[in-house]
Amino acid sequence: MSLLESLRRDGRLRTLDHALALSLRRLDPDTSDAVAAAAALASLAVSAGHAGFRLDQPQALLEPTPDWPAAADWQRALEASRWVACPPAGDVEAPADAPLVLEHGLLYLRRYREYERRLAAGLHRLGRHPADSEGLEALAPLFARLFPQAAGGGDRQARAAAVALLHRLLLVTGGPGTGKTTTIARLLVLLSARAAVAGQPAPRIALAAPTGRAAERMAESLRKAAQLLAAEGIEASLLAPLGSAGSTLHRLLGTRPDSPDFRHHADNPLAVDIVVVDEASMIDLPLMAKLVEAVPDGARLILLGDPDQLPSVEAGDVLSGILAAAGDGLRLAADDARALRPLLGEVDAAATDATPATVSFPARHVHLVRGWRQSAALDLAPLAAAVRDGASGEALALLRGNRLDGVHYHPELADPLQDAIQRERFLAHWTALAAAPTPAAALAQVGALRILTAVRDGPQGARSLNARIEALLTGRLAAVPGRARDARAPDAFFHGRLLLVTENSYRHRLFNGDIGICLHDDDGQLMAWFPGDDPAQPRAFHPAALPAHESAFAMTVHKAQGSEFDEVWLLLPAHPSRVLSRELVYTGITRARRALHLAGSAAVLEAALARHASRVSGLGWRLARK
Repeated sequence: MSLLESLRRDGRLRTLDHALALSLRRLDPDTSDAVAAAAALASLAVSAGHAGFRLDQPQALLEPTPDWPAAADWQRALEASRWVACPPAGDVEAPADAPLVLEHGLLYLRRYREYERRLAAGLHRLGRHPADSEGLEALAPLFARLFPQAAGGGDRQARAAAVALLHRLLLVTGGPGTGKTTTIARLLVLLSARAAVAGQPAPRIALAAPTGRAAERMAESLRKAAQLLAAEGIEASLLAPLGSAGSTLHRLLGTRPDSPDFRHHADNPLAVDIVVVDEASMIDLPLMAKLVEAVPDGARLILLGDPDQLPSVEAGDVLSGILAAAGDGLRLAADDARALRPLLGEVDAAATDATPATVSFPARHVHLVRGWRQSAALDLAPLAAAVRDGASGEALALLRGNRLDGVHYHPELADPLQDAIQRERFLAHWTALAAAPTPAAALAQVGALRILTAVRDGPQGARSLNARIEALLTGRLAAVPGRARDARAPDAFFHGRLLLVTENSYRHRLFNGDIGICLHDDDGQLMAWFPGDDPAQPRAFHPAALPAHESAFAMTVHKAQGSEFDEVWLLLPAHPSRVLSRELVYTGITRARRALHLAGSAAVLEAALARHASRVSGLGWRLARK
């Protein structure tokens, strides 16, 4: 039996994957089984989040493995096929008539190879801009006020801000609470001051993130930072950039109806001087390629993210690829250290590299590591570090020893809804939301508690939990006159139902990840309420007019990226699963602000921490080879 037929028979391929292989054979009956099967696998790889698949490691795509062709034989068959382009260099566009591209041992669908090539070219374009040391001496007094511990280069927040004053392409990474947004707030103040000293207009700034909620969180954090800086005596004119509104990347680039392209692109770039993008780990390959191309020459692109979180849902692990090429960022290059002496003084030898910056990829990366607690009530840092490193023994010792404030482990509690005490706690919270005096009061409390799941389906999946919660809650609310009259079916809208938007709607200004609640208005009409520009004035929508959405009492960890909640319950499935990874557990636990409850057996947790959610990509070597 052919490999393609074996994969189809065993249910390994999607209909779309198999159809691609069949179409190649239909157009050219001489297409070999090796080429047809490889085309189907390249399509399947994209659906699994990879940019392509490696001929010598196809088992990374499918488990258990069938009998794969030898990698050398497979490569020869592909190189001889009319359907496969083999570009001589990484920066050469592949022929449009070849649906597949074989490069560096990876087989891509042409479209995704081109996204990767265009992204690498765009990042090099931004990063190659000459270092700009103009005006640094004039900024030294303000820099010292903003970063009083900057001397010697040991303060990484100060180092990140200083490097961003020199270079146009900067990556600032770190876990929750390490000060990424604080660093950027002070950087924007410095850039405003630099423009003022030079007699130039204030820089035009765009703040963006993959989801509406993440964008608003960043903008909100910057507004709070502005208030703190104002209290420290920083001039109001310098704080103006911190009042910029956040935007989704789609909205920033300008969506076009029925088109994958945006209004802003290489030939119509954004009218900005600085683009700051938060939650960069969530950005997929096509979107990042389009964003970078839309950033004009000479502008700054600053990417913020946590490389230990889950990669994007769609294809690509862009942040990891960029970081691999940018290096570890532990030490300042010698030329940077010299240029930054007015700000950092004589940089300690331990924080410098004696050689000039000669890396082929001209990005700068600073990783923030200071161990801030999530809050006064939650000491999450030790557990997050153990999970990030895959140290299951250490993680379990921390959980079992009850040594971390605000962290609670429930190894035997597979389903907290079946525990009477926990069920009542949950229902009391959701009932209180429904009983809030105003929609604004309810929305102010929706982030107090959230159940997060590793999977969407199954007994511990978000879909099943939401259905059960809705049934419990509508029964509870039925005792309140008029409150549950709209709940005629599990999927019906009802007073108190939490909603999660799953599709961007620019007409409504509702975006993927936004959370709202169904409540009756003063006239008794059931409406869906979402936060507005003014927290005291939420926006109301008729439920029938909403974009795609689902209930939000329980959410998958993927859906929760970019959000935080006061109390998080992370439920692991009863049995190990391929979707489990240390990145999923890390992302889930770091959504908590004040309390974390982790429910799952030791065996499942150990299996999760043993798995690394790696993606197949050529971005790292493509950036490094330039």
